[in-house]
Amino acid sequence: MRASDADRDRIADMLRDALAEGRLTAEEHADRVEGVLAAKTVGELDVFVRDLPAAHAGRPAAAPAPDRPTAGAIPADPEENVVAVFSGAVRKGRWRVGRRIHAYAVFGGVEIDLSEAIFQHQQVVIKAFAVFGSVEVRVPENVSLRGAGGGVLGNFEVDALDSPEAEAPVVYVDGWAVFGAVEARPKRGKVVADILHRVHRKVEKGLRKHV
Repeated sequence: MRASDADRDRIADMLRDALAEGRLTAEEHADRVEGVLAAKTVGELDVFVRDLPAAHAGRPAAAPAPDRPTAGAIPADPEENVVAVFSGAVRKGRWRVGRRIHAYAVFGGVEIDLSEAIFQHQQVVIKAFAVFGSVEVRVPENVSLRGAGGGVLGNFEVDALDSPEAEAPVVYVDGWAVFGAVEARPKRGKVVADILHRVHRKVEKGLRKHV
């Protein structure tokens, strides 16, 4: 099974704790961390902790994301509008995601790709309206995805997703599709880079503390 960034984060935490407990030397810790960051599969990751007690302890599953945002967490007005009228509009690449985005597709198409985005908030709402058009939302696999909307002679479809990362962002997609389509689903093989950056920061912090 291919390893995710959440899997690497979990193993890096075990190694950091083992270093703090004196089960690993600084050199052993550094070597194993380097291997963790390069590992491609879950099996390769397990090799680095199979001699540690933490690897054999039960690991609680992350709680599922709530179906609606926390009251007061999301502003009433959008922080960004993405509009396509008889045209197309795309938001993708490395960009900072606000707490509320409104997407309007009228005889056009809107694409919102969050796979390389920088999440500044844990909860994000995307309100999508498709009238004789389409709104397509793609999220990385290590965030949570929720949706609630409807279609009038159209299609509103959100593939719910729960991240294994407890502090991962949650993206809520709602709205309406009228003679059109709203679709939100994970983008296979894509993960939030900031979670990986957090792994690096934890590793570097542990090395500075114990080397």
